[in-house]
Amino acid sequence: QLQASGGGSVQAGASLRLTCAASRRMFSNNGMGWFRHPPGKEREFVAGISWNGGSMHYADSVKGRFTISRDNAKNTVYLQMDSLKPEDTAVYYCAAALGATYSTDWSKHRYRGQGTQVTVSS
Repeated sequence: QLQASGGGSVQAGASLRLTCAASRRMFSNNGMGWFRHPPGKEREFVAGISWNGGSMHYADSVKGRFTISRDNAKNTVYLQMDSLKPEDTAVYYCAAALGATYSTDWSKHRYRGQGTQVTVSS
């Protein structure tokens, strides 16, 4: 199972840290990703990290503000979100990729967790 948590309602400029806990079976050898589904829009890639944390990738819209990391000993992946903007409002999902690296394609994720709501007001 994948369980995302840490969402909430904040003012613009604030920070949040999302956490995704996974079972070892779906975590230790897999790239991990964060996606989000803004209201009225398509789901989009946010950030991805390879199985060992050696490679990360970000959507242009969050580059420089969000940081993805993972702790393989705890089977957990994090998304630190700083300088939040109203356009970051969305349901955020974590997912385990099919392979060892990350993917920007939602369909290339074997396990997908339930989302956590992030609401940023101006």
